[in-house]
Amino acid sequence: MTAGRVIVQVPATSANLGPGFDTLGLALGLYDEVEAELFEPSAGTGSRSVVIEVEGEGAGELDDGEGHLIVTTMRATFDAVGFPQPRGIRLRCLNRIPHARGLGSSSAAICAGILAARALATASRPQGPAGDPGAVDGVLVGDPSGDGDLTDDGVLALATAIEGHPDNVAPCLAGGLTIAWTDDAGVPHLVRLLPHPDVRPVVMIPRFRLSTEVARGLLPEDVPHADAAANAGRAALLIAALTARPEPDLLLAATEDRLHQGYRAPAMPHTADLVRRLRKAGVAAVVSGAGPTVLAFSTPNTQDSMVAEVGNDWHIQPLDVETRGARVVSPETR
Repeated sequence: MTAGRVIVQVPATSANLGPGFDTLGLALGLYDEVEAELFEPSAGTGSRSVVIEVEGEGAGELDDGEGHLIVTTMRATFDAVGFPQPRGIRLRCLNRIPHARGLGSSSAAICAGILAARALATASRPQGPAGDPGAVDGVLVGDPSGDGDLTDDGVLALATAIEGHPDNVAPCLAGGLTIAWTDDAGVPHLVRLLPHPDVRPVVMIPRFRLSTEVARGLLPEDVPHADAAANAGRAALLIAALTARPEPDLLLAATEDRLHQGYRAPAMPHTADLVRRLRKAGVAAVVSGAGPTVLAFSTPNTQDSMVAEVGNDWHIQPLDVETRGARVVSPETR
């Protein structure tokens, strides 16, 4: 096995977007970077060695060994492609995506682990000298296009299996606005769309956290047929508003939800209150993913209302829509 090193950049994501529960997702211009390297541990360090450096979100909090989500994902990926488990894995993580805030930090970690492992497994195979395709200054970065043992469809399937649902991993991998679903055989799929250039996402991030498991535990087993029908209509309208007609009135109507946000409100009353006040002021605001971050689609007519309603307890951050998705990058293009 030839030691290798790769750098992966993965974007934050917002799932649901109001009515598109477990289906719609949007990639955002906020990124984690992961540098992954395989190495041979020195004698006396045991059969496996993991070295992890974390800067930013999660520093001093995350598992720094085999239990780290990127490490477990990389090992699952090596198994999936039939690649021998490396004895040593070194990670350097620059985390900018807030944790437990509804911005897809776990999906980003999973996607980073899969892409890093796929690239490293590809790089270990015999290739040409530095300068050939797949080499950057002698550091082989693998094949991010999906032509190796694990195709892009396989990456989506593995990421979904690890995460449990595709609504965050789909936009993280593909970029843009995604519609994700699972067929009758349990295979996940996605369609990628490009939002209209006038779509301006803004996230309002609180200091407090909320786990996805807690938020999902508040959802009922069944919902009224009228609520499901209403959400189906609003989700369809939201696709039209985000891709063709990002008008304030359409965005406000299209982001109405009856399936999940109301049921989750008791776990994040401050988030629910902010969404209510913003929508009353004409701002198309929703809970980002499972919360507690609030996502709004800003227009020139609603910017002043947004600032007035948010106050000082929230970090307001306008973000671009990320259109490329997760990717393996070279040190020179970080």
